[in-house]
Amino acid sequence: MRSAVLHTAGSSRPYTGSNPLRIENVPIPRPRAGELLVRIERASLCHSDLSVIDGSRVRPLPMALGHEATGVVEEVGPEISDVASGDHVVLVFVPSCGDCRACSAGRPALCYRGAEANGSGNLLHGDALLRSEDGVRINHHLGVSAFSEYAVVARESAVVIDDDVPFDVAAMFGCAALTGIGAVLNTAQVKPGQSVVVFGLGAVGLMSVMAAAQVPDTAVVAIDPLAAKQDLGRRCGAHAAGSPDEAAGLLSALTGSGEGADVVIEAVGSARVMEAGLALLARGGAMVSVGLPHPEQELTVQALQFAGTGKRLLGSYMGDAVPSRDIPAYLDLWRSGSLPVELLHTDTRPLADLNESLDALADGRVVRRIFTMD
Repeated sequence: MRSAVLHTAGSSRPYTGSNPLRIENVPIPRPRAGELLVRIERASLCHSDLSVIDGSRVRPLPMALGHEATGVVEEVGPEISDVASGDHVVLVFVPSCGDCRACSAGRPALCYRGAEANGSGNLLHGDALLRSEDGVRINHHLGVSAFSEYAVVARESAVVIDDDVPFDVAAMFGCAALTGIGAVLNTAQVKPGQSVVVFGLGAVGLMSVMAAAQVPDTAVVAIDPLAAKQDLGRRCGAHAAGSPDEAAGLLSALTGSGEGADVVIEAVGSARVMEAGLALLARGGAMVSVGLPHPEQELTVQALQFAGTGKRLLGSYMGDAVPSRDIPAYLDLWRSGSLPVELLHTDTRPLADLNESLDALADGRVVRRIFTMD
């Protein structure tokens, strides 16, 4: 099978010149007990892929990248009875073991065993299966490695969906939807009548805008430096949109108050933006950190604001999602017309266009570019 493999992190830009991802021929692995072989139909390019390529997220190399995808089950490994060959699935980038401390507390996105497997490049049920044609180990990316014609994944990394959901739609539900919508509904638990400001209008931030707009009587402000993304934020349901320096004014004009926001979603991955978000909060407000800043970034804030004004800083990984519950629920919202996720689909390209697409994503020229394996 063809697979996009990263051998060295930190390649120089433009990526069209350095070509960090190489399309290689890799033997198709066979699923073990508790695993599925999935034929990848669509895979999306996400900033989490880019963060591995630029070295912001250190992962063991070589690694077959890609973590947001949908496909069709080709083969079912032993000890699986609830999935059949031919089932359509959305792949999820945190496989949850079901019995660790986080899973037992109802927070499978924080699964300890899943995090350990992801960090080591292994799968939940065993060591990495991918090998080069010369037999050299290739690590799995977040238990998925979706920029490949086929992927072996843990059963826990797959959510079965109805087969009438278009692949271009389903592909965005394993990461962007879970993370962005979950940040609003699960982590912040936005309530009717609250005000919500979203910083960063990539796919995750725009999913947050859509989710916040579904809560009755909310005031939703979408913030991004790029005018095209501001316009997209309005189309996704924001009541006002503008640049970062306009955030406070837009919020005051929309709510008729200068008291600040009830909820701020930070979907940029920037400590500086997190600081700005905390400053924008009302008394008792919550800022949800969704983006992944570089590990060297540090947050400097006035400590008194937490106890003194009741502000909260909440981390949200994969939107605190329960994928088996949330993906079907979010797809129901899409069916009803409440989540126009098609607005985020920039275009569809062949796998050979991955390196050029890294530049487009880094420059903000695409929201969700989706890839076919053909």
